[in-house]
Amino acid sequence: MSLILKMEENKKTTGKVSGIIANLVIVEVDGPVSQNEICFINLHGTRLMAEVIKVMGIKAYVQVFESTRGLKIGESVEFMGHMLEVTLGPGILSRNFDGLQNDLDKMEGTFLRRGEYTAAIEVDQAWAFTPLAKSGDNVIAGSWLGEVKENWISHKIMVPFKFEGKYTVKQIQAAGNYKASGAIAVLTDADGRDHEVSMVQKWPVKVPIRAYTDKPRPFRLMETGVRIIDTMNPIVEGGTGFIPGPFGSGKTVLQHALSKQAEADLIIVAACGERANEVVEIFTEFPELDDPRTGRKLMERTTIIANTSNMPVAAREASVYTAMTIGEYYRSMGLKVLLLADSTSRWAQALREMSNRMEELPGPDAFPMDLPAIISSFYARAGYVYLDNGSTGSITFIGTVSPAGGNLKEPVTESTKKAARCFFALSQQRADSKRYPAVDPIDSYSKYLEYPELQEYLAENISEDWLGSVLEAKNILLRGKEAYEQINILGDDGVPIDYHLRYWKSEVIDFVILQQDAFDKTDASTPIKRQKYMLGKVLGVCNTGFSFEGFEEVNPYFKRIINVFKQMNYSLFESEDFKKYEAELEEIINERKAA
Repeated sequence: MSLILKMEENKKTTGKVSGIIANLVIVEVDGPVSQNEICFINLHGTRLMAEVIKVMGIKAYVQVFESTRGLKIGESVEFMGHMLEVTLGPGILSRNFDGLQNDLDKMEGTFLRRGEYTAAIEVDQAWAFTPLAKSGDNVIAGSWLGEVKENWISHKIMVPFKFEGKYTVKQIQAAGNYKASGAIAVLTDADGRDHEVSMVQKWPVKVPIRAYTDKPRPFRLMETGVRIIDTMNPIVEGGTGFIPGPFGSGKTVLQHALSKQAEADLIIVAACGERANEVVEIFTEFPELDDPRTGRKLMERTTIIANTSNMPVAAREASVYTAMTIGEYYRSMGLKVLLLADSTSRWAQALREMSNRMEELPGPDAFPMDLPAIISSFYARAGYVYLDNGSTGSITFIGTVSPAGGNLKEPVTESTKKAARCFFALSQQRADSKRYPAVDPIDSYSKYLEYPELQEYLAENISEDWLGSVLEAKNILLRGKEAYEQINILGDDGVPIDYHLRYWKSEVIDFVILQQDAFDKTDASTPIKRQKYMLGKVLGVCNTGFSFEGFEEVNPYFKRIINVFKQMNYSLFESEDFKKYEAELEEIINERKAA
């Protein structure tokens, strides 16, 4: 039997508050307690939820998910015998939760009341159930027993993840409407004991769900519609990436674009420590956004986990784990999940506060010494998996980091760099010059381009020379930056005309490929077929020899080229307008083409 089940069977331990340091409370216990066990502190009849983060002898150090104002020494504490759990079942999509999976829409008032907890899903709601298994089938944890329609998503009802070993389906309900909390199947274990299974189950958020047979290195390109990502620094289905950048550089806007356009079945947004006004924008904008993939509302395949920066720090930590666990649940249904977290810096700050209150040995910038390990183990929960029935599912995780003062050498950014495979560095300079998305093409990278699996996938699905074209474009951008620095130092007339050509060819790539208008219906999202065509066109210009008599002629000429390219970007692919601008581009190129 698993440790999780044993904890639930043990007699509940109680204790008394013996020390209070903000939301860190020290409890003297009268029995056994476990790491990450949940307890409730009684404050004048109000029950405050807390989590054990350290045990020393008869003292348990717990982080409280609420304000501890008014709490006194001697208050009673009851330990629940289980870890922090989420409720998993139909009805999670289109909901707004806090980090503890309380349904925010059910809470009254402008501010959350202390000690108020709500049910995550409606367990008495009836769903139209269709069986997928039959009596006599052998099943294991995560096997699909049936399905219900949640919005338009096929929500699989699975064998609870806590079950260990093999089971036999003794009985399963016929197709029909059933309450989520009602029994839909009876399973018999190897010892002959029967277990009733409903549509609802619970799972501890700090424990990864491993209901899969294999977890290979991800290899399939995940199209986002954002050219600077798909073309220059691709992320894969089941991959990990992060977006660091200073305030105002467009982290949240880029995440919104990804959530709207990326090739994913459902979106989970974890606002772990955002400012309240940013979270309000998510709550008001997402229900209004149209989903270009389905023609319905984007919120129908979205779940939001919100913890603003003025909520207790412990709840920030809970929110990222809650979001990941919900993602793992849907991944086990064979779905492609995109998980966006904004901002993991504030999650790390919550870890720092608790570490400091426990007087642990501090690491760089007073963050915990094990910060890199915590971030790595969390990012490792994403991935591409094969399920026991041969289906595949994935969690693609993209977090944002808010480095203080835009310093990309600070500990959270450095620790995340070691864990994430894609690095989309937002540049204040690019943001100030209105070059959006403000992803720096030189500092950013995708380590997936080094994977033979992805190289093979790109060669088969885009073209054999695609990777070579991408690397060539990156090289032109780097040489253009070097030429720009020389021109800045020596002046326009102090460098050979080749420097001006090198710089302006890199500007063509920048304006045509890297920059994208999120407010234009056509340019907002670019399919990979069009990206391939346009990159070929741009590299054709960059590899063309041009003839100029002086540097003064270079600037206006390339601006004409860029302007026509941009009109092509705003035109429907292969439309009459697109072909008209393409013909105009050829005429301009022929004007200065070297013989």
